[in-house]
Amino acid sequence: MYCFARAFSGLLLAFSFTVSSVAQAQVPQAPEIAARSYLLLDVTANQILAAKDIDSPVEPASLTKLMTEYLVFDALRAKKIDLKQTFSVSERAWKMPGSRMFIDPKMQVPVEDLIKGMIVQSGNDATMALAEGVGGTVEHFVQLMNEQAKALGMKSTTYKNPEGLTEPGHTTTARDLSILSTRLMQDFPDYMGFSAIKKYRYPGTPAANDTNRNTLLFRDPTVDGLKTGHTAAAGYCMIATAKRDFPNLGANGAPGGRRLLAIVLGTASDSARATESQKLMNWGYTAFEAVKLFDGGQAVVSPSVWKGSASTVKLGQFQPIVVAVPAGSAPKLKTQVARPDPLVAPFSRGQRIGSLKVTSGDNPAVVAEVPLVALEAVEEAGIFGRAWDAIRLWIK
Repeated sequence: MYCFARAFSGLLLAFSFTVSSVAQAQVPQAPEIAARSYLLLDVTANQILAAKDIDSPVEPASLTKLMTEYLVFDALRAKKIDLKQTFSVSERAWKMPGSRMFIDPKMQVPVEDLIKGMIVQSGNDATMALAEGVGGTVEHFVQLMNEQAKALGMKSTTYKNPEGLTEPGHTTTARDLSILSTRLMQDFPDYMGFSAIKKYRYPGTPAANDTNRNTLLFRDPTVDGLKTGHTAAAGYCMIATAKRDFPNLGANGAPGGRRLLAIVLGTASDSARATESQKLMNWGYTAFEAVKLFDGGQAVVSPSVWKGSASTVKLGQFQPIVVAVPAGSAPKLKTQVARPDPLVAPFSRGQRIGSLKVTSGDNPAVVAEVPLVALEAVEEAGIFGRAWDAIRLWIK
């Protein structure tokens, strides 16, 4: 059973905070994007702002390397490998077709350089060397890629190789790529600087192919990642992300960073994927505004608890609760909490207990819905406390 209310009180069964009740704003119309599929995600608010065919199967080309990055970064975090460690270059890696960083079997290449070669130069040879070094064999590494995709909730993705060359059954979707990209940034923030490197060449190798193919890094100083890809079958693809300061998103109302992620798949050229990605991001920043409703760790509501060691439980999010709404509509927002009733202990810290629903104006349609979790654990009460609350519940 879920309950609702429209007043701010910890004694009520639900919570509603109304900023204003003026008329509903029109949802902005996305620009025309020349791509087979695309997706614009407000990462800060965790909301999709625009999308086209995001569940259609596509070839990911070198966007595949984002999953290879994920597994390499995970191995670094687990201290299974380190950045200064060197990997040998197999004949298989040396002979990889397509983009390369030009390493050969005579070399022992540090992991850090292989990562740069994979990301900046999109080197298939570097990617293969990393896959062999982390997974033991390429085949085992691909197995790990598919297992990780499943663990992340990428329901429509199947990997056949670590680098992204065309192979039957090697497919993903724009939605799955958004899941992978956001998790990559969230789980490994210390390594995301690799994606912003504009030029790189391993000493002793040709200077050709030393420039990051993400041309937005050179156009827009707020862009700091992530990856491009191209094959004849996939077309020209790009996942770009930018972080720009936005009013009131920081602590105590100060400006804070707002991150958007643009995915464009199957464009006609290198310049087109950059132009369409920039168009999509610029539109997202101007057509929508980010509104911080609650600080991280702030209780949205503190409802009563039965049979618990505490009489109430604080519900909220550990990160700031931010929503993206059409520009100019922030004063029209209403929020409402939906949660089970009654709440019977115990509750563990971080356990989801309800959700915060955000609407605009008099329109009942939900603009955004944010899970609410217990900010603190509430243990079960002693036997007498439980017995007394059981009687009270029975009477209630």
